[in-house]
Order: sequence, then structure tokens, then C-alpha cells
Amino acid sequence: MQLSLTIKGSGADVVSYLIAKNPNNPYERDEKGFKVRLVYPIFTKEEVQFVIYVKPDPIDLVRNSSDLFDITHYINDREFAVSSLFITTIRKALGTALNGKPDEAYLHWVDHPFDMELAFGPVSTDLRDQEIADLFEPIGYKIEIERGDSAFREKSSARFVTISGKQSVQNALKHVSILIPVIDNYKHYFLDEREVEKLERYGEGWLETHPLKQMIVKRALRFNALISQSKYYDKKPYIRNQGEGTKIRLNDLRYEAILNVIRALPQKENIVDLGAGEGRLSVQLGFVEGVKEILSIEPSNKSRLKAIERFGQVIDREGYVEPQSLPGSLYYFDIRLQNKDIIILCEVIEHIDEERLPEIFNTILNDYRPKTLIVTTPNQEYNVLYDMDEAMRHDDHRFEWTRAEFAQHVEAWSKGYPYQVNIQGIGEEHPTYGQPTQMAIFRREEI
Repeated sequence: MQLSLTIKGSGADVVSYLIAKNPNNPYERDEKGFKVRLVYPIFTKEEVQFVIYVKPDPIDLVRNSSDLFDITHYINDREFAVSSLFITTIRKALGTALNGKPDEAYLHWVDHPFDMELAFGPVSTDLRDQEIADLFEPIGYKIEIERGDSAFREKSSARFVTISGKQSVQNALKHVSILIPVIDNYKHYFLDEREVEKLERYGEGWLETHPLKQMIVKRALRFNALISQSKYYDKKPYIRNQGEGTKIRLNDLRYEAILNVIRALPQKENIVDLGAGEGRLSVQLGFVEGVKEILSIEPSNKSRLKAIERFGQVIDREGYVEPQSLPGSLYYFDIRLQNKDIIILCEVIEHIDEERLPEIFNTILNDYRPKTLIVTTPNQEYNVLYDMDEAMRHDDHRFEWTRAEFAQHVEAWSKGYPYQVNIQGIGEEHPTYGQPTQMAIFRREEI
């Protein structure tokens, strides 16, 4: 995997100072399973080209990165594609240029626009060629995309991208440091708040006005918890409270709707929050009058640890029922969940392969037999108001259904079981697209 930058015109040789790499001293470094090299195939006063390329050692990657790679990576080509891993690996080599901090004598060249051509590849992506072009053309580039020489060229997902235009070296490197991982749409490392800071630093001056800003932010940060922190993200999943002029998170509206349903139920002593994540809903259930037991069921130990910490941080414990955080999965029968008053699946089913849902609902309605089952899931029709087109709201969603599709599935799941079902929406209603969240309430007929 490699990236090359070619500069033509007066002052081209200044580039060596901007990237702080002497053309007479080849650069070579080892970076955790990779060998990074930078060379100058061309170096004159009027034209300079440098190439930075990375050679991975898959065995060394596995040996030194047990948390990130498993045995399948010995035969995985992901580490050979230009990606977030590539950008992370070359960032040290190009850090001086990315941060715009060359020697003082060359500071005035940092913002100088050069005639340049930047090429990188191979890149593996789910984007169409035109979608890749739409990432670069609004910020002043012409773009060419080629596929590898092969009899299967048209079917290959690997591409080589060349962009050209008039840009400063710093801006060009900022652009590709954000957009290459967006094109690849995969992160090879743990994402946290530092990723938000990185996006804001390298996106400064161009991302704010980019027509695909929303898509860039979502593919760069991947997780809603991080996306919502970015200043570049238009937080449309917040619903405006018209009376007070404040904004309420859709997630908070969803929890409040569930809590209101539960408060109105005659039987609510025993509640199961199935797929509870980090326990945000479970902890609120602990304050509902009449509740005596809450089982917060979650398969992820990492999420359970955060949930347990959340449950213990409640200060005012008068009338509070602390949830029990238990490991569990929708895929396996769990005798502890039988005959409860309420089972909740809040934004859970869309994370499950669709073909597995009938069996899961058979287990819940036939074996667990809750008096009430509450299920929420996104309304796919509403996504158009988030400028999402065909995209889903979360990278881990396996599907998102329209209101009609949800109603059809709910009817199929409940058929043959003694449950009456009511479907309603949650959040601000649009006359055409409905509400952002849809909720089904199953109640056993004898109740």
C-alpha cells in the first residue's frame, strides 16, 4: 500500500522541508508489524515526487496485536489495503506536514497552493466510483480511478485513486487522512473521543462546508456515541420541544415513551431489559413506582461493567430498585426470564440477522410468556429527514423497516400466540414519513 505526491512548478523543492525529509537520506522505520519507507523518485527545483509505502508483516501483526487481530488475519488481505491502518502507520512520517510545523524559515510555505497530483492505493471499498469522486471534487480536485490489471477488473473492489488540483501540502494530507478511512469504511483500532478530536483537527477549514459532511462524519466515527460529539454532525435525531425551545434527544424520548407505557400497566413488578447495553434504560426503570425486580440482560461484558458502574452511581436511592446486571443472549433459552411481567427489547432487533427473529420471538412469546412485551426499532422511512438516503442509522444494523414492514413482521410473530398488539410511534411526527421510532406493545390476552 502506498501514497505518492507529485508537485510541479516553482518552489517544488521546498516540499522536502515541509515534510521534513531529506531527499539524500532515505527514510525507513518499523511501526508495529509494518515497515514504512519514504523515497524521492523525482527531485528537482521544478518537480518533486515522494512516495511513502508500507509493507505489512501479517505474522508480526498477529503476534503484537492480539486484541485487534485473530488467526483469520494470517490469510486476510485487509492489512494490504490503504485504510485507517495505513494512515495511522504513516502519520509519524508525515506529522510535520500534517501539523504545519516545518522549520521557521519555511512556515510561509505551509499555506502555499502547489499544482499537485496525489495517488494512493489499493483501496477496497463499498462505494461506487462516482461516490468516491463526490468526496474529492467539492474540495477542488479532479479524480481518476483505476482498477487493478486483471481479467476480473470490472468485478474487483480494489481501486487506485489519483486526485489532482491546486492545494497546499498540509491540506492535501489532511484531506486524505480523513477521506481514505471513509472510503475504506473500516477502523483497525479502538475508537474513542480522540477520534473526534482528530476529525475536527484535520477537518478544519473544509469539512464544515462539504456537501457530504454527514456521511463523512458517520463513516469516520462509526458509533453514535462519538458521532453525536462531533461539531460537524447535524444532530437531527434531537427533537425540538416547541414549548421551551430546548432540544430533547430522540433516545430520551424513546425511554420516556417506554416508561410511560410501563407506568400505566397494572402488573410491572418484574421487568427484563433484554439487550440492555450499558444500562441507560435499566437505571431509569429502577425509579418506576411498583417495580420490585429489574434484570438487565446483556451479552457484552464490557457494556455490563459500564452498566454496573452506572447502577452504583445513583445517589438518591429512596424508592430506587437497583437493576441486576446478568450475562445473557437472545439466541439461547434462559429459564431466569420466564413468566416476568414485562420484557423490553429497546432498539435491539435491528442488530440481529432478520432470519433469526421468528425463532427469537417464539422463545419470548411461547417459552418466556411475559405479560407485556415492548419492542422498539427505527422507522426506515424517517431516515430521509436525516439525509441518509439508503444508509442505516448505525453500522451494526442488519436492517431497518418501514412502518408497513414492521407491522407485517409483528403480525407474523404474534400469530398463534395469545397476545394483542398495539403499534405506535415515538418522536416528532412527519405527515409523510411518520415518526423516527416505532414501538410494538404485546399484551397477553388474559391480562
